Amino acid sequence: MAQNSPARRVPSHGIDLFGQRHAIDFVAVDDRGRTAGIRDWRTLLASEPPERFYAFGRPILAPAYGTVVAVHDGEVDHEGRRSQLALVPYALTQASRLREGVSALAGNHVIIRVRDVFVAIAHLRAGSLQVAVGDDVTTGQPLAECGNSGNSTEPHVHLQVMDSEDLSVARGVPMAFRNYREKQRGEKQFASRQSGMPGEGAIVEPFER
Repeated sequence: MAQNSPARRVPSHGIDLFGQRHAIDFVAVDDRGRTAGIRDWRTLLASEPPERFYAFGRPILAPAYGTVVAVHDGEVDHEGRRSQLALVPYALTQASRLREGVSALAGNHVIIRVRDVFVAIAHLRAGSLQVAVGDDVTTGQPLAECGNSGNSTEPHVHLQVMDSEDLSVARGVPMAFRNYREKQRGEKQFASRQSGMPGEGAIVEPFER
């Protein structure tokens, strides 16, 4: 499911800092649109183990050909928070995360140079990175696993394109996706897209191969 999509608003994450202007989040869901298969008292009142969520541990693949220019690992995977009660204290940590800088926000991440721009993939699972600086990667190559590190309330992958590999000064660059199927909110059927940006809350999947 696409969330914080620039098809809904720009800046997509409500902030122009750290190259996030045109960023997008993808959260794994089942055929009912649920991000996790378990709901219990913790879902309503507390935090939850990240392993409950469909996205956690799923392979994250390179979105384009390029060269790895930065990697960061070592940030812990937080518990997930679907409960409004659990989200309140988390929201109070946002100012301190901003002060701590890139690692506290992006968590474990990979940055790939693709021609003249840089693609950042963030919130990766601790200890799962499979590439190093200087590696050339091809589209679809495994990079890491989806995690819940950094500024993340539940496991998902955050993707953005920037004009610099330095997240602290980067400016966001518009992007588009190729060859995907999209089911918008309220729709029953998928529509095929040769190129575009998924809408907010849309369910997306690649063309069948």
